[in-house]
Amino acid sequence: MHSIKSKLSALRPIRLLLVAFACAFLVLSNAFPAYSDTPQPTGNQKSPAQGESNLLGIEREAQEAVLKDPYSREETQAKANEGLNEIQGAADLDKLKRPENSQGASSVEEKSESFLERLTGKK
Repeated sequence: MHSIKSKLSALRPIRLLLVAFACAFLVLSNAFPAYSDTPQPTGNQKSPAQGESNLLGIEREAQEAVLKDPYSREETQAKANEGLNEIQGAADLDKLKRPENSQGASSVEEKSESFLERLTGKK
């Protein structure tokens, strides 16, 4: 019994070293977070800074809409006909999925039907 106690007490410095290492690792990993590597834009891709200008314009129009009197029906219809909605306008309209640019895509019903057919084994 005495030999087990002496062997366990010999491990105490190793445990202290492991705890110190774990604490140092936690401190350093919080002090120096991982940086993501953003690829350079190529072709028709935009850099992240170019997207900010669109957002700033949308934010400016939203603030103007809040600070002035509510839109009349005519103003709302005129703004809504410009694009997505009164504030966003036509910003990123080309990125939306619409029936015109989704000809080859299958619908949820078609996907679920094919899944159920495979599940039941019927065709």
